[in-house]
Amino acid sequence: MRRFLSAALFFVALILLWQWLHQKFVVEKGLWSPVLVPTPRQVWVYLSSAAEDGTLWHATLVTMRRLLAGYAIGLVFGVPLGLVTARFTLLRDTVGTAALGLQTLPSVCWVPLALLWFGQTETAMLFVVVMGTLWSVVIATETGVRNVPPIYRRAALTMGSKRLHIWLKVILPAALPFIVSGMKQGWAFAWRSLMAAEIFVTILTGFGLGQLLQFGRDQNAMEQVIGIMAVIVVIGLLADKILFSPFERFLHQRWGTSR
Repeated sequence: MRRFLSAALFFVALILLWQWLHQKFVVEKGLWSPVLVPTPRQVWVYLSSAAEDGTLWHATLVTMRRLLAGYAIGLVFGVPLGLVTARFTLLRDTVGTAALGLQTLPSVCWVPLALLWFGQTETAMLFVVVMGTLWSVVIATETGVRNVPPIYRRAALTMGSKRLHIWLKVILPAALPFIVSGMKQGWAFAWRSLMAAEIFVTILTGFGLGQLLQFGRDQNAMEQVIGIMAVIVVIGLLADKILFSPFERFLHQRWGTSR
């Protein structure tokens, strides 16, 4: 509760500072146009109206559907690929190197390729999200397996464990902290990839948060831009607190590394 109150007070202080800076430098000194720098109240009014007419909820659901689908596909292919990459030196030198290079590629670079291959479709969105997720999960899984202490494997062999049993019962559980870190990083990359895709790819099957962000820019509606950015931040925080943090606490307790 104390940590929650500290965080709540911090964000309240940020909002108050925002209001004070707006009053001081926009209203009194006129350094910026009020159109470009809205007040917290203007952002709240937009979010309230967008929630009341259903625009915000519909866009959030569309974005989350795309995000979860692409993220799940990235995990399904990324974890096994990372495991076999760590197992075989040839794959480590080839696939591992390619994964490292592709991870450094900005997510927006996949958008032109997706548009040329798949056009203005949901498949293009999905492709960009998968590419944003896949490589970070591959690298994290491969790193986690390579950092498992060799004594674990030798101890399992001494007790009669076979290859598949070692991988499922020893190596994979020991590598889980690294894999979870890769999952968190993959989630962040998936978000960035999807926002880039939704901004550049316009399709009629559903308008997501990225499209609302772009519409706000086109209309010079900064309260809409900042409001949608705030929604994206809140969703990211909720995902971390609800999905990843409990799993990380469990792993730390399981391995005796909790403080």
